[in-house]
Amino acid sequence: MRKGHQTWVFANRPVIAASAAVGGPFEAQGPLAEDFDTLHGDLTLGQESWEKAEKVLLEEACDKAMEKAEVQRDHVDFYLAGDLMNQTISGSFSARTLCIPYLGLFGACSTAMEGLALASLLVDSGNASCVLTGTCSHNAAAEKQYRYPTEYGSQKPPTAQWTVTGAGAAVVVPNGKGLHVTSATIGRVVDMGLTDPFNMGAAMAPAAFATIERHFHERELPHDYYDLVVTGDLGRVGHSILSELLPSHNINIPLDRYVDCGRLIYGENPNVWAGGSGCGCVASVTYGHLLRRMREGEWRRILVVATGALLSPLTFQQGESIPCIAHAVSIES
Repeated sequence: MRKGHQTWVFANRPVIAASAAVGGPFEAQGPLAEDFDTLHGDLTLGQESWEKAEKVLLEEACDKAMEKAEVQRDHVDFYLAGDLMNQTISGSFSARTLCIPYLGLFGACSTAMEGLALASLLVDSGNASCVLTGTCSHNAAAEKQYRYPTEYGSQKPPTAQWTVTGAGAAVVVPNGKGLHVTSATIGRVVDMGLTDPFNMGAAMAPAAFATIERHFHERELPHDYYDLVVTGDLGRVGHSILSELLPSHNINIPLDRYVDCGRLIYGENPNVWAGGSGCGCVASVTYGHLLRRMREGEWRRILVVATGALLSPLTFQQGESIPCIAHAVSIES
C-alpha cells in the first residue's frame, strides 16, 4: 500500500459516499454558490460569537454529509476534524455534539486533505467501516485570532487573502456508489524563511510544489494523468508562483488543468485581495464544487493538494518564519 516514502496507494479504493459544503453570506455571492448545500445570510448564524458560529458551520456540514450518505451517527466509527482556532475548538466542540469517537487534527488549511487521507487509510486497512471527516473556518473568527478584529478596519496589502466562512465534510466507506479515493501523498514541512503573515500564497507555494513533485514521482504517473490538479488556498500570488515552479522543474502538468481553490471560490473579485483562504476554503470547494462536477462526469480523475501555513500568533510575535505543508489526495470516478 505504501509506495515510495510519502505515498499511500489504497488497494481497496475507499468510497466517498457523500459530501457536503456550507457557506456564509459572502460565499453566497461567489461563482460557486450553487455548489453549496447550505448558504447563510448572516455571519453570526444566530450565535453569540464568531467562534460559536464556526462550530455550527461544521456541525451542519457533517449532518448534511451523513444525511446524504444515509448513515446515522451511531454507525460512524470515527470523526476526524480540525480548524484554525486555538486548540481546534470547532472540531472538538462539534465532536461533543456529534458524540462520535473523535480524532482532532491540525494542519492549518491543509487539514481537509489530511483528514480525507487518514479517513481513507482507516477504511482501506479495515480498521473502520465508516469515517466522517470535515473542516471549517470563519472570516471574523480567524481575523480576530490571527490578525486584527474586523472592527479595527486595518488596511491589507494586495498579497493578503480573505478567510472563507464555510465548512466541508465527507463520509468515507469501503464500497458502494460514489467517488474513489485512490492515493494520498503526505507532505513534508517546507520553510523558505518568509515571515509575512499577509503573504501566505508565497509561503505555501514551495510546499505545494514539493508534494506534487513527490506524488508524481512515487506513483510513477505521467504529468497529464489527472484531468485537474487543484491546490488549496494559494490564491493568485501562490498560484502564479507555482505555475512557474512546476515547468521550471520539468513537472509538465498542463497549466489549463491546474486551478486553485482560493481563486475559484470568489472568482476575480478584487475585494478579496489575492483570493480565498482558510480551512473552509479547500474543504467547501472540494466537497461541494469539485466532487459535484466529478459526479456529473466533467472530470474522472483529480488531485487535490491542500496547503497549510503552520504559524500561530505566538510564533509570529517571536519572529519565527512560516513553516508550510501540503497534503495531496487523488480522487477518481
